[in-house]
Amino acid sequence: MNLPQQIATHFRTFYAGGNWTDVNLKDSLAGVDWELATTQIYSCNTIATLVFHMNYYVSRVLKVFQGQPLDAHDNNAFDLPPINSEEEWESLRDKAFADAEAFANLIEQLPESKFEEIFVKEKYGNYYRNIHGIIEHNHYHLGQIVLLKKIIAQLDF
Repeated sequence: MNLPQQIATHFRTFYAGGNWTDVNLKDSLAGVDWELATTQIYSCNTIATLVFHMNYYVSRVLKVFQGQPLDAHDNNAFDLPPINSEEEWESLRDKAFADAEAFANLIEQLPESKFEEIFVKEKYGNYYRNIHGIIEHNHYHLGQIVLLKKIIAQLDF
């Protein structure tokens, strides 16, 4: 397996399992309906907001991989439109998984030399740093999702 394939596999395992942490988004969201996903606990982000936020960066970098300019602003990264139904929750979830698979497919197509190239602007570092940063970022927020589910279950909403 070459480097792009290894990195794409590492990215995919966050979503579908088989990573070192033995926690993945698919299993963590199993059984989460729209009401649970939008339950506000204390001042924490909701599960739905965290899914949106994780996918915000994946979807923006995906566009760069597709030849479009980077259009990402940290102040918009939590701007989830209201979720008022199971269909809207499923749509958000499906988009996150579809974008992730498209992202992984494009990682596999990158030549190894691309990982050392500057990602858009020098201040963002190289492609390798950005791809792995997204993986680390997603694991961080996945931990929050797991904790929110446990807290909500204890509070018995």
